[in-house]
Amino acid sequence: MVNKQGLWFLTLTSLALVLSVYYITMPNELLLTNNSSFASNEETDTTSGGLEEDDVIITESKVITSMRVELEQERMLLLDELQEKLTDSNLTVDEKNEVYEDLRYISKISSLEETLEKKIKDEFNLDSFVKIDSDIVDVVISSATHDKTLAVNIMKSLQEEFESKMYISVSFKE
Repeated sequence: MVNKQGLWFLTLTSLALVLSVYYITMPNELLLTNNSSFASNEETDTTSGGLEEDDVIITESKVITSMRVELEQERMLLLDELQEKLTDSNLTVDEKNEVYEDLRYISKISSLEETLEKKIKDEFNLDSFVKIDSDIVDVVISSATHDKTLAVNIMKSLQEEFESKMYISVSFKE
């Protein structure tokens, strides 16, 4: 039987996990401040020539956006399912611990995927989508050109992030 202290610990840790998953999966645009001084500064920059003809505006590919949305929906369904199991009173403590570890694993994988996408953006200046499934890493690059040496360099760069051997595949989509 679970005592009060154990119940509070389980409740608070599950709450912390849910909030961390929420903040990890939240789009970065929501974290930006939208106060009036920021908006007015932005307006003055664009009217005073903040954008020059040489500036390039990069937008994310529709394919990558749809893949992200699909993965996020899958993960949210899985998280909801695991949270329901976590609150089920018929499960034993060991079963709840397994569910909790699954929740932590999903959170860890999500943050690692985001880190790898940022690394590709920083090193190669390319928009990408990364999906990790056990020891398989699928990378989709938003580019019209299919460069084999670029794909090999991306694979080598991403392999540095892992302690064990991972199977990394890189594909290019427009």
